[in-house]
Amino acid sequence: MKRHSLCLAAACFFLNSSAAEPQVSPVTDGAVWKDGKPDSFVGARHPAVEVTTLFAPGERDWKYSHHQSITAFGGQLFAIWSSSERDEDSPGQRVMYAYRNEKGWIRPRILFQPDIEPDGTLRVLTAAGFNVNGDTLVAYAGDYSTDHKSTRLLARTSKDGRNWSAVQDLHVPVCPNHGPQRTASGRLIIAGNTAFPYTDDPAGLKGWKMSGIYPASMEPFQDNPSTFWDVAERSHLSNLCEGAFYQTDDGVLHMMLRSSGKSWPPPSFNLWESRSTDNGATWDRPRETAFSNTDAKFHFGRLPDGRYYSVGNPLRVDRVPLVVSVSRDGVTFDQHFVIGDQRYKRRFDGGSKGGEYSYPHSVVFDGRLHVIAARQKETVEVFSVALADLEAKH
Repeated sequence: MKRHSLCLAAACFFLNSSAAEPQVSPVTDGAVWKDGKPDSFVGARHPAVEVTTLFAPGERDWKYSHHQSITAFGGQLFAIWSSSERDEDSPGQRVMYAYRNEKGWIRPRILFQPDIEPDGTLRVLTAAGFNVNGDTLVAYAGDYSTDHKSTRLLARTSKDGRNWSAVQDLHVPVCPNHGPQRTASGRLIIAGNTAFPYTDDPAGLKGWKMSGIYPASMEPFQDNPSTFWDVAERSHLSNLCEGAFYQTDDGVLHMMLRSSGKSWPPPSFNLWESRSTDNGATWDRPRETAFSNTDAKFHFGRLPDGRYYSVGNPLRVDRVPLVVSVSRDGVTFDQHFVIGDQRYKRRFDGGSKGGEYSYPHSVVFDGRLHVIAARQKETVEVFSVALADLEAKH
């Protein structure tokens, strides 16, 4: 098979000239389509779900909540999310966090405050998840100016989840989609939009190297909510963004990508996939999968029994229902569990607010799968399901 390599610096695409080379990824969730859109799953189940409201704004609170993540540290759950006074990604957007103790979730506290530009404009912060490194919890925030310049990654550390270090600028030009995730070797990889930085520092505080699916012609590259549009145009791809990855037992990393907005080729109602066979140093050219998605963010992980799972919005529109899809082999996700299908009445108006179950993230802790999501980008809720209720049918 002849290959034309376009490997340049951090970005590496392989264009295959053989007609026998598959042009689509085999990853699938088996959705039933109707009128050109994914509509349902055969045999989907509805397990018992414990729903907890972590934060709901009152009249005096900031009204926009989004980009949430959840983790377990020191025997407790921790959550982080973006908070804006009214509108999505507006100047002054900050990062909040909360933790759950024996009495429940504490009232949210400010973790990152935006800097002020020389002209008096506030910068924009985006919650970027956690990294647990032994007895240290690391929290991250993406930071960029209102014109999407000078993108950088910030971090704070804590030994107890209550007292935090000063803010550190890690000098990584990325606004993460998810926080750092470990591969089998222990390497940390950040899933951004089209950049996937990696480091072998277990603390995730130094040694970051850029990689991803962006063309080398765009270097030095900044990965933020505006640059992935240019990547799509230059690479002749669908508009791909907001990655999340999992690793199969053969060592291959599968970076799944959202197809979003107006682009060429036109966006599809499926995820796309880029693979890495060298532990995240390079990634191949993305291919469309048969795993349905409705232009929404998602998260992948593994259950304690070794099965793979995804949590997201694979059906219909308006980011409802919220579904956990499970696979034995990381290719065919054929067990589906609906964990959220209720409507939420938004109380406060705001720019780009909407979506019934937006931007889920998850963690396995204490015998349960905990999924955090925003309701209409306003209220933050956690959905907990017993792992026993996610067992496969025999």
